[in-house]
Amino acid sequence: MSVDQATVRRVAHLARIAVTEDEVAHLQGELNAILAFVEQLGEVDTDGVEPMTSVIPMTLPLRADVVSDGFYAERVLANAPASEDGFFAVPKVVE
Repeated sequence: MSVDQATVRRVAHLARIAVTEDEVAHLQGELNAILAFVEQLGEVDTDGVEPMTSVIPMTLPLRADVVSDGFYAERVLANAPASEDGFFAVPKVVE
């Protein structure tokens, strides 16, 4: 795949990057080099290679799945414009 100068200008516009006409030719070469490298990666034989999320084996720490109120309802309700009996008070929207 090859990138032309019109595509470089369009990508720069979409990325909101100001690119002068002098820079377009240089960026065209850079983008073509990047795409050539990506094409090389497509040629790598990855059969039998398991996907990984880290270079070292890791397990995430798990916490107990327990339902709670967070233990700080008063602090949450302190931010509410109005509250009543431990709940947010909102104006009635349906008659």
